[in-house]
Amino acid sequence: MRQDSKLSSVLHVLLHMAHGDRPFTSEELAGFLGTNPVLVRRVLAGLRERGYVGSDKGHGGGWRITCDLREVTLHDIYEAVGTPTVFAMGNRVEQPQCLVERAVNEALGSAFDEAEALLISRFKDVTLAELSASFNTHHKGVQHGHR
Repeated sequence: MRQDSKLSSVLHVLLHMAHGDRPFTSEELAGFLGTNPVLVRRVLAGLRERGYVGSDKGHGGGWRITCDLREVTLHDIYEAVGTPTVFAMGNRVEQPQCLVERAVNEALGSAFDEAEALLISRFKDVTLAELSASFNTHHKGVQHGHR
């Protein structure tokens, strides 16, 4: 099963926008991800509805951050991109007739639910500003010859 990378992709382009001194076109942002500009516009339109980004048309236009990075969490972005599935694992059959499979589903389902709730809860503890600061720390290390 293919992984859903929408959250990671959106965070990637948001950091590019946060560290850019200018608006970025959909084509530029798509280039960072190796994807189609239409997909970028579609996802960013959802973020625009929530006030996290804005876009300007015309020469010099493009996408830009419009929110305070200290006020927006990973959880906010997770919700804005449609709460993608966290785990690719799941039960073999959702409504089994077999009592053994029911027991397996119950055990796995409970563990999956607890793990997903913990991860999503942790998203609330990380702001875009903290993510940006982490990038800055790594960027300084690379600039000084460290990797």
